[in-house]
Amino acid sequence: MVESVPVVVHSPDPEGGRRVMIRGESVGTAYHLLDLVEFLRLAGLPEADTAIDDPELIEWRGGGPDVWTPPDDPTQDS
Repeated sequence: MVESVPVVVHSPDPEGGRRVMIRGESVGTAYHLLDLVEFLRLAGLPEADTAIDDPELIEWRGGGPDVWTPPDDPTQDS
């Protein structure tokens, strides 16, 4: 399955990690934004400080770049 954007960040898992796909390949799990920045750097994609909110580059599933806990986590701020 080919994604419509180069990077897909999936919903947080129960441990707070988000699976990251770049060009249809799983590159690992990000536990915070710095992990994602490193995945982007290793893939040769644009610097994350200008690209993390670019919908043509990254599709955020289950919450944007500020969401790193599952939605039903009682410790998550409302």
